[in-house]
Amino acid sequence: MAFFEYQSAFSRNIGWVTETEQNRLRNSRVAIGGLGGVGGVHLLTLARLGIGKFSIADFDTFDIVNFNRQVGATVSTLGLPKIDVMSAMALDINPEMEIRRFSSGVSPDRIDDFLDGVDVYVDGLDFFAFDARRLTFSACERKGIPVVTAAPLGLGVASLVFAPGSMSFEEYFGFEGCDELEMAIRFLVGLSPAMLQRGYVVDMSRINLAERKGPSCIASCQLCAGVLAVNVFKLLLSRPRIKLAPWGSQFDAYRMKFVTTWRPGGYRNPLQRITRFLVRQQLKL
Repeated sequence: MAFFEYQSAFSRNIGWVTETEQNRLRNSRVAIGGLGGVGGVHLLTLARLGIGKFSIADFDTFDIVNFNRQVGATVSTLGLPKIDVMSAMALDINPEMEIRRFSSGVSPDRIDDFLDGVDVYVDGLDFFAFDARRLTFSACERKGIPVVTAAPLGLGVASLVFAPGSMSFEEYFGFEGCDELEMAIRFLVGLSPAMLQRGYVVDMSRINLAERKGPSCIASCQLCAGVLAVNVFKLLLSRPRIKLAPWGSQFDAYRMKFVTTWRPGGYRNPLQRITRFLVRQQLKL
């Protein structure tokens, strides 16, 4: 193995973080559920931040339809487990990294093991993985683990942080008693109350929530990784001014517009109700 020395590898982080803080990152553990469009690039970005311990979960393999957005998807990795490919890529950045791998994905029987010793959980699950998402968010709330989600919506990123003192995932999104289509609408509107991505979709036929269909783009996944990484290191280093749910934020690179949103009451908020109605109208639901 080529020579590797942690302090040298991540020395260019110093200035944005102190040497003491970098050592804290080295000894922090981040869990990532899902290693696809955003989860994979989250892992590599956080690895380059110098975070030294990860728990990662994914059961899927790489397919050619992943090529447009997933950093581990190449001709040479077709058909290979995402968790194996992404682990190898992360260890190639930091061979001293400690990685716990959960190749069956996020599951009820392994959730406590998956979150054992975790300082921050990163949501990289597929948009429609509602059961797994509710499971992990509920477990994190029970254990007092902060959760960061950065969703690639449109050609931008929508971000939420749940942590002790914030609204819970269920209070904010209101999934209880909903079918999958209604959960998809509530999740979409909850992630991006400002809906900055509306208006520049060139082919609406490519969006079908009932069939789990929607366009994606590597640009938005990369934007997500940057925004999420900053929130993660602020949480790990106890930096101030992190806005928790029902606060949210969205940056749309196509429009070059950034907004911060506040939705007290979460899904019950009148603005959220109106936005869900408009989404149903636009999607002809």
